[in-house]
Amino acid sequence: MGLLDRCNELFKTSNLYEVLGINKEATEAEIRRSYYKVSLKVHPDRAPEDPLATEKFQVLGKLYAVLSDKEQRVVYDEQGVVDEESDVLSEDRCWEDYWRLLFPKITVQDILEFEKKYKGSDEERQDLIQLYVQHEGDMDAIMASALCCSQEDEPRLCSIIQAAIQSGDVTEFPAFTRESEKKKRARRKRADRERQEAEEMQKEMGLGNQDDSLVMMLQQRQKSRAQNFNSFLSDLEAKYSKTSGKSQKAKRGKK
Repeated sequence: MGLLDRCNELFKTSNLYEVLGINKEATEAEIRRSYYKVSLKVHPDRAPEDPLATEKFQVLGKLYAVLSDKEQRVVYDEQGVVDEESDVLSEDRCWEDYWRLLFPKITVQDILEFEKKYKGSDEERQDLIQLYVQHEGDMDAIMASALCCSQEDEPRLCSIIQAAIQSGDVTEFPAFTRESEKKKRARRKRADRERQEAEEMQKEMGLGNQDDSLVMMLQQRQKSRAQNFNSFLSDLEAKYSKTSGKSQKAKRGKK
């Protein structure tokens, strides 16, 4: 089965750009960043509950190999096909080693520093507006996907969205402007319950406030909220990932 068919089977679209959540005009840097984010979400170590994680991870590697190769990308953009016989796709790479080379270790201090710079920034506004449009104003989905935010941030985020609506930057979605009080209360209760669970887990595990202890708690928390936690770390690692002038060839591995 070819790459496009595999994408359609695993990601419900054969459009390589749609798989990464970007458009055809994306720059090399945007393709690289989106590849990191999507790949990390299906990394076998990050998504043990997904039996297709390994296949998705490998397919995404091939997808990136096509879009990061200038000649391959031109052919795909103009003809909508992929040269399955090309060296780019025939190479048997060890993607695990590739990732270890690409990503730096993310520490709790990195997260705290990033959060401090991110909140209130233009980048946060752009990300928030994108989520608003993507989820058509559904605040449950927006709050679950937004970076570095808690229930206390909701009024601030709503103000940013409301200002964008009033300025005409985005469409007014009823799900946002007419959200019921019942739905808002349910979201607050859910957030309070999750915060309480986190505090109880910290006590049960006997964790202090040291970085290592906090990392352990975050890793345990990942088991119960894997999707949102992975999404957060994916975005964070993509922002912190180190770029190099030329990609290093990863070690060849066995199937």
